Parts: sequence; C-alpha cells; structure tokens
Amino acid sequence: MRRGTTKFGLWFVTLDWDDGIIYRVAFLKSGKESPVPPQIRQYLAGKVKVIEGFESIAMQGSDMNTRVYREVCRVPYGSTATYGEIASKVGTSPRVVGRALAHNPTPLIIPCHRIISAHGIGGFTPGIEIKEALLRLEGQNRSKTVTTASGDRRG
Repeated sequence: MRRGTTKFGLWFVTLDWDDGIIYRVAFLKSGKESPVPPQIRQYLAGKVKVIEGFESIAMQGSDMNTRVYREVCRVPYGSTATYGEIASKVGTSPRVVGRALAHNPTPLIIPCHRIISAHGIGGFTPGIEIKEALLRLEGQNRSKTVTTASGDRRG
C-alpha cells in the first residue's frame, strides 16, 4: 500500500492506494506533499475531468452504500444531483443516501461533492468549504443555474 499527499487550496489531500484501488482519501489541514498518482494531482489542478485507472474500494460489494456510490459515480463532471434523485434511482430515502455519502471513504473517486440538497448545497463530511471548492473547480457556481444528472435545471 502506498500513501501520498498533495495540496488542494488550503487543504492537503492524502490518499492510500495500491494496484488501481484507492482505499482512502482524506482532506487534512496540515501535511507534507509526497507523491500521489498524477491523475489525482491533475484533477485537483482542474486539468482533467475524470480520474482514470482507479476504482474505490467502496465499489466492491452489493449493499445499499455500494449502490449509492455507483449511482453517484454516474453524475457527470460539472453537474449535480440531489440526494432525492439518487435515492429515487437506488430505491431508498434521501437520508440513507446522505448517511452513505457521509461514510464515503474515497471522496473524489466517488464524487459525493456533486450531490446537493434540494434546498441548498447539503453537507460534506470533510468540510463544506471543500465541497464548495470542488464544485467551483468543476465549474459550478452556486448562484447560477446548474444541470442535474437527470437533466433538470436548477437556479
């Protein structure tokens, strides 16, 4: 298993990975930069829209959390979906979706920052300011209309 850390704004993003599997992504307030996969560094710099060649350990399984994670991965770069939209697609409630995303071990790989509340930005376990920064990185502006995964426009 390898561990590396890169900078994202005021945060340090630490990853644990091996053989194409990401086991953990953590956002920390301090750290020391060390090698990470180039795809991660490029994504965080806004140079690529897809982190290719890696899968989250959380995608292995068939429980409700895994089903939620798979649906979240279908939300395209630069788009958002609501907790309710994801819940509807996997046959559960928005609260269950929120709980699953709160336990997502690999944000970025499972892009839970793209999932918002029907009435606002929603939560983000590492910190709401990180969610806002990731949405800005992907071209979202909370004061403008955004397109959800289902194609709806919200403003």
